[in-house]
Amino acid sequence: MSQTTSSNKLFFLIICSCWLSVVSYSQTITTPGTSSQNYQPPVFTDNDRLSKIKEILPAIENIYKQYGEQKQFPGSAFGVVVDGKLIYTKGFGYADIPKKNPFTASSIFRVASISKSFTAMAILKLRDEGKLQLDAPAYQYIPELKQIKYLSSDAPAITVRDLLTHSAGFPEDNPWGDRQLADTDEELLNMVGAGVSFSNVPGVTYEYSNMGFALLGYIITKVSGKPYQQYITDNIFKPLDMTQTYWEYTKVPATQLAHGYRSTANGQFQEEALLHDGSYGAMGGILTTVEDLAKYIALQQAAWPPRNDAESKVMKRSSIREMHQLWRLGSLNAKYKYPSGRNCAMVSGYGYGLRISKDCDNVTTIGHSGGLPGFGSNWVILPDYGIGLIYFSNLTYAPASIINVQVMDTLLALTKLQPYTLPVSDILEKRKKELIQLLPAWQNAANTGIFAENFFPDHSLEYRKKQSADVFAKAGKIIRIREFIPQNQLRGSFIMEGEKANIGIYFTLTPEKNPLIQELHISELPR
Repeated sequence: MSQTTSSNKLFFLIICSCWLSVVSYSQTITTPGTSSQNYQPPVFTDNDRLSKIKEILPAIENIYKQYGEQKQFPGSAFGVVVDGKLIYTKGFGYADIPKKNPFTASSIFRVASISKSFTAMAILKLRDEGKLQLDAPAYQYIPELKQIKYLSSDAPAITVRDLLTHSAGFPEDNPWGDRQLADTDEELLNMVGAGVSFSNVPGVTYEYSNMGFALLGYIITKVSGKPYQQYITDNIFKPLDMTQTYWEYTKVPATQLAHGYRSTANGQFQEEALLHDGSYGAMGGILTTVEDLAKYIALQQAAWPPRNDAESKVMKRSSIREMHQLWRLGSLNAKYKYPSGRNCAMVSGYGYGLRISKDCDNVTTIGHSGGLPGFGSNWVILPDYGIGLIYFSNLTYAPASIINVQVMDTLLALTKLQPYTLPVSDILEKRKKELIQLLPAWQNAANTGIFAENFFPDHSLEYRKKQSADVFAKAGKIIRIREFIPQNQLRGSFIMEGEKANIGIYFTLTPEKNPLIQELHISELPR
């Protein structure tokens, strides 16, 4: 296989992963508690990472403060979550302008579409309990859907997974959907029963649908036997001790409620009417605080990396990581530019109630925005860095994701933080030592038992001897062997430093119980 540039290789892997992620499976299969005794999860190797983050918090606060002033938000608040803990938060302006109630981390704020990931988590929890299947037709749980007419005769029935990933074929419905929060279940079902309009056939493309998540809320109600609000409260809010999180705004203490506003033509603020709880709350009805949402973000962060620790009482880590997969490709922006002006291509898409993106530096972000008349919000995590950000503002459709992107980019740039580092597995270290003993002469290599059955048929021993001799001759005397850099448990590389040149060695092991070297590349590296 020919070598490609790191950038091309990155996007090839991203696109492949996007394609693979849309392949359906009906149920997550859980292994009966088995795991490798030798597995070592990735770790942070910088012991000063928290102090580095704390050192720049005043600069972060200033970025948020200036953004709110520039956009003329009535009020706003932010939070920084590191390794599952809310380490810093600050509020600006007013949660209630007439009463001059300050906006703080304890202000209870309608987070709009951030609610969708809670609904998605509840669906997966019911799936894990064996009460529903993601690839079952949604009409099994909502019979009214069985009578709907699709765009084409070959259209498949909408599945639960289609609803989770905004690929049911419904049209984007943000302006309309935002006004449906208070609708009853009866009104929702009557609308479906009367027939719905499609913009696409199900299962072929992403298009954001609030109605789709309202239907997921009804499925939770139908399958669990209790209102979806109660199921989510009992199974997510309460175990996470989210005691300041609500569905109905009239139950919120008046001094804590954040009111939403719209800018008027004369530069004044006009209060937006809050809608009551209803069937569409599953798509955007939750009211919560920065402090409470940080507990939920901590749960999302804790899904990474895969490891052998005890599971959360809320949900299995594997199911949360399933939410984080790119199930529907959104877009590839080859000309994406960070707020700093740095160009870095970005690919993005949708998981289960979550948006996922990966940039040219391989930085993955996971989270969701929320927008309603009177409100704008966003939370995001960088799972490979253990960092999370929250931002709320009480202005109609306040652009909250933009500022979190800027803060994220600034934070990484100022702290020079490194992502999780994967320790070298025992078998990789063992094969490295065995390989070093053979090079460059390959003495008795065929009888060592460390090479897979394909290895010498792919390239003869004579070829490998000659190729190695040429590279080692150019390098001269080997003066140092660097540490192994793993890509995963069974693949990686290391460098042998020579007097004249360096040698790069890369190998991949087989999937057998006793993994053997199946692929090996030895090449001269520039000094």
